[in-house]
Amino acid sequence: MIPALFFYLFASLCVASALMVIAARNPVHSVLFLIMAFVNAAGLFLLLGAEFLAMILVVVYVGAVAVLFLFVVMMLDVDFVELREGFLQYLPVGALVGVAFLAEILLVVGAWSIGPGVPRLIAAPIPENLTNTQAIGLVLYTRYLYFFQAAGLVLLVAMIGAIVLTLRHKENVKRQDIGAQVARGPATSIEIRKVKSGQGL
Repeated sequence: MIPALFFYLFASLCVASALMVIAARNPVHSVLFLIMAFVNAAGLFLLLGAEFLAMILVVVYVGAVAVLFLFVVMMLDVDFVELREGFLQYLPVGALVGVAFLAEILLVVGAWSIGPGVPRLIAAPIPENLTNTQAIGLVLYTRYLYFFQAAGLVLLVAMIGAIVLTLRHKENVKRQDIGAQVARGPATSIEIRKVKSGQGL
């Protein structure tokens, strides 16, 4: 009874928050409703016993992506009234794309079925003395270790590319030169002057 009550609570709040994301006029409110939808989806994952996915949803999406969206929306001076002025001219194309996506979803849901051989494809069931997170870690760092490292390299290259594309050097700004600092010697770092008595430099 209690799990069913929490399921309906989390599910209703998640659906309501998702609807408010697209219905709210203020973009800051939309991002806040998006965070609420993520938190309720994490609650649903906890009810399913997938605590790893729940924590990933909270830490990655709520803690990084959604908060980043919120700060970007709050910091950028975007004139949303101007953006909405050309909304009606794109409405027919958007409605056509939406109808196409809805038809695809209905076709997939109507024709989808679980294959009889799918349960037999599970090679290693989770032992009873391991949690879901421990089982995922054992599989991820043994069987799929090279794929995990390749994904990390791809993300590293993407991060370096984003930094290179957005980095702009401003003029008349003193910057640290590591090579010049390492190559310094007594001749370039110390200047000895003979000062007469009673006189300054």
